[in-house]
Amino acid sequence: MTKTRKISLVILSVLLSVVLILSGAMIWKELSSQQKEKDDFDTLAELVELPPAEPIDETASSSYETHEKAEVLRDLSELFTQNGDCIGWLCVPDTAVNYPVMHTPENPQKYLRRNFYGEYSQSGVPFLDCQCDLESDNLILYGHNMKNGTMFSALRHYTEQSFYYEHSTIELQTASGAEKYTVFAVAAVQKTDVWYSFILAADSAEFTEQIEMVMQKSLYDTGITPVFGQQIITLSTCYGSGKDGRLLVAAVKTQ
Repeated sequence: MTKTRKISLVILSVLLSVVLILSGAMIWKELSSQQKEKDDFDTLAELVELPPAEPIDETASSSYETHEKAEVLRDLSELFTQNGDCIGWLCVPDTAVNYPVMHTPENPQKYLRRNFYGEYSQSGVPFLDCQCDLESDNLILYGHNMKNGTMFSALRHYTEQSFYYEHSTIELQTASGAEKYTVFAVAAVQKTDVWYSFILAADSAEFTEQIEMVMQKSLYDTGITPVFGQQIITLSTCYGSGKDGRLLVAAVKTQ
């Protein structure tokens, strides 16, 4: 082996080592960032953790009204104090979907790549569509489909009906109280789908038309059909191989 060839091999080895080190550093930085984001959300979740339910006094009365459990609410006051853009807390029980909800109508995608504290974040924070307010007929919430299982990545499991059976309830608490919604449709659509324009129904005919269209696109029949006057909540995330693919999980208010 010539001296020149030896030098070339040494240089090549050094360059490969540098590339490996830089790649490792980038991977470590990305994993560290993701872990920090997860830890930050865990801290927020602990801040608003539901208090334990008070035990029922069986000796007080045998009436149903006495035994009926009082509604247990999260204390969201600290979140509202820390960030005025926060309007509530979203939870799909027994999944990773357990996050604050942001709303910035004048800056629609403010939290697409920002954390709760306004810093850059790959995960962002779930946010309410700028066209909506909390009285809209259809509350559309967006969240990223993260590969590490956080944010709205759990929504992809709704493509399996067995997952729906075990996770049919979506909870949203705001300053006005806590509401529960039951999933009635799961659909793979494009980001231009007409459902994303359905915010307020002019009348019962329009409401029924929109509901029928999304149910026709649903991956399976849940047996639930919303009626005019019931509020809808839609969780939306990226889905599929194309950049415009979306998965929406639509639920109707039941409480």
